[in-house]
Amino acid sequence: MDAGRLLSCGAAYPIIYSRVAEYVHRIAQGAKPSELPVEQPNVVRRLTNLKTARALGVNVPQTILLRSDEVLE
Repeated sequence: MDAGRLLSCGAAYPIIYSRVAEYVHRIAQGAKPSELPVEQPNVVRRLTNLKTARALGVNVPQTILLRSDEVLE
C-alpha cells in the first residue's frame, strides 16, 4: 500500500504465520504431514489508499471505506 496501490484485499499474514508455526510444531512432535488437515485463510484484510485515490481522481464510495480494515490517508 505504501507504494501507491489503491485497494488491497488478502489474507491476514500474521494469522497464517502462527498457523504455520503450529503445523511445524506438530510435525516436529511426530505428526505425519499427510494426515494434517489442509486449512484455508478465514480472515481477510481490506485496505484502501485514499492518497492514491485523490491522485487518480477516483471517488471511493463510503461503503468501501466502511468495509476496509485500514484506510491510508
